[in-house]
Amino acid sequence: MTIAEKQQEVINEFSMFDDWMDKYAYLIELGKDLPVIDDQYRTEQQLISGCQSRVWLHAAYHDGSIKLTADSDAVITKGIVSLLIRVLSGHSPQEILSADFDFLETIGLKDHLSPTRANGLVSMVKQIQLYARAFHLKSMQ
Repeated sequence: MTIAEKQQEVINEFSMFDDWMDKYAYLIELGKDLPVIDDQYRTEQQLISGCQSRVWLHAAYHDGSIKLTADSDAVITKGIVSLLIRVLSGHSPQEILSADFDFLETIGLKDHLSPTRANGLVSMVKQIQLYARAFHLKSMQ
């Protein structure tokens, strides 16, 4: 499944909810399904700066694709990072770098987050893109 197809799947799922409290509940459920990050990656080095809550994000590059794992100490933030991982993990660096993140606006997420959580979301996306750039450059050597 392409990144665009996964994004459309997310848009379709969020469109089933009329109320933002239901969408938050769904985000929390997504976070509960996030696989546990290995303890070796719960370090200061893996923390995303710019997030109000603590978010650990790790990326591994294998056979041309990036595998993302993460965790957070806040349930909504954990749901947000889970959503990003669901859409982006398993894709090549170039696919991630070419991805359009408008789905976050389409589902209304950016408009319904506190300013600090919205900043955290931007920081998560930027960190994933940095990993993708680094793996892309490394693969070209």
